[in-house]
Amino acid sequence: MQTFPQPLTAEEEQNYFAAYRAGSAEAKDKLIEHNLRLVAHVVKKYQNSDEETEDLLSIGTIGLMKAITTFDANKGRLATYAARCIENELLMLFRSRKKISREVSLYEPIGKDKEGNVIELIDVMEGSEDDVLEQIEKKQVFEVLEQNIGHILEPREKQILEMRYGLNGQEEMTQREIGKQLGISRSYVSRIEKKALQKLKNKLNHIC
Repeated sequence: MQTFPQPLTAEEEQNYFAAYRAGSAEAKDKLIEHNLRLVAHVVKKYQNSDEETEDLLSIGTIGLMKAITTFDANKGRLATYAARCIENELLMLFRSRKKISREVSLYEPIGKDKEGNVIELIDVMEGSEDDVLEQIEKKQVFEVLEQNIGHILEPREKQILEMRYGLNGQEEMTQREIGKQLGISRSYVSRIEKKALQKLKNKLNHIC
């Protein structure tokens, strides 16, 4: 992988951000240039994917540029925030590729009927095409939630969302059923659920 410029010091970063906020395009270029090493570091985690490294670097750089545009320089260093933005762009790419792959697979021939007509996978799945694709998208969202839920929510919030939406192997339950099992009221379950969902929304929405 190519050599990138050294990261900026805290003082240099603050100065470039001040210049960028004042309208300096050159300052923005410097912020991008001196954080390309961070892009390469994040991309390195995904080098075993089917994507070309140069493509991943390009996508990651888009995440970096979004981070620079939206970062509040009064809240510490750029690196931590930018790393999330870079990874976010890469994950969106992978999810997009995965969705396209699954959509195509719905039309793969799996055999023929008695009249010799080709049967496609979607022909034997319940519901319309839109229903099937909606379920695929829902499953992808749940996969993201399952990977991040433990890092974001309190144990009780995590437990209730898992029971409510059937995450991590749990069976889906109504608020009333959850309340009965946990010994709390349905309205209390509802409040915890709403609070937990808002936390997930704030953390998992694309902030970049």
